[in-house]
Amino acid sequence: MNTLRTGMLLAALTALFMGVGYMVGGAGGMMLAFLFAAGTNLFAYWNSDKMVLRMYKAQEVDESHGSGAVRRYAQTVRELAAGAGLPKPKVYIIDNPQPNAFATGRNPENAAVAATTGLLRMLSEQEVAGVMAHELAHVKNRDTLTMTVTATIAGAITMLANFAMFFGGNRNNGGGLIGAIAIMIFAPMAAALVQMAISRGREYEADRMGAEICGHPEWLASALAKISNGAAQIPNMTAERHPETGQLMIINPLSGRGADNLFSTHPGTQNRIDRLMQMAGKGASLRLDPEGPSPFEGQRKGPWG
Repeated sequence: MNTLRTGMLLAALTALFMGVGYMVGGAGGMMLAFLFAAGTNLFAYWNSDKMVLRMYKAQEVDESHGSGAVRRYAQTVRELAAGAGLPKPKVYIIDNPQPNAFATGRNPENAAVAATTGLLRMLSEQEVAGVMAHELAHVKNRDTLTMTVTATIAGAITMLANFAMFFGGNRNNGGGLIGAIAIMIFAPMAAALVQMAISRGREYEADRMGAEICGHPEWLASALAKISNGAAQIPNMTAERHPETGQLMIINPLSGRGADNLFSTHPGTQNRIDRLMQMAGKGASLRLDPEGPSPFEGQRKGPWG
């Protein structure tokens, strides 16, 4: 059912792209938009992982070089992947102060996971394991391809909507400048809503499966609380320039600049924490308080902290 629902939403995203193409250039524009969407999907299937990793200037690491912290990080991914019955993905580090992480790749055999230096500084080794287990759950569920293709199409819709504004839209549809402005405003909003519908359910499922992979739901719950508080205070400038990639992250990277929760591709962090703590059998949940002191004050920081 989840696969069918995702397929329908991807079809809706492609149809939206074609609709914007029609508004820009009539029937010819719609056909060009369809061909462009098909080409974009094909390109994203083979290259989206490389594009995202290059965009964030990610550096591949392994257990044979680097500091002890880097080797432990790569070792953790290898051990978790083996326990989940997955091939070992490529492991990357992103030099970025905001704590965050993501997975990408068209299938488990060509997957990669990436963590920021901010995440490794802030989290304990157990919490890093919880985060990586979540990302490996995305790999196992093949969410990585779906989310990268969705991000690619959504970015293309935004680009096409801006193109419509520049050229004033298709004069034959009677919309003129008003229609072009409407396209520019509402097409990206509609694309964001479809992204949200695809991503939110998959985040809950990745949390559940990730907790099973690492065997400790509270590790991931604690990590989510720390990452959420950190992301709210530390902007991720790469994500700000490429907001369509935000859905790939474990926590919305745009929250550091006050992104609107209505269009967030992630479910509420407190809801995610509550579910994980219920899985762990804990009576009380961790509470988020971005305005107050960290609930983890005094705890040992991560291996890079």
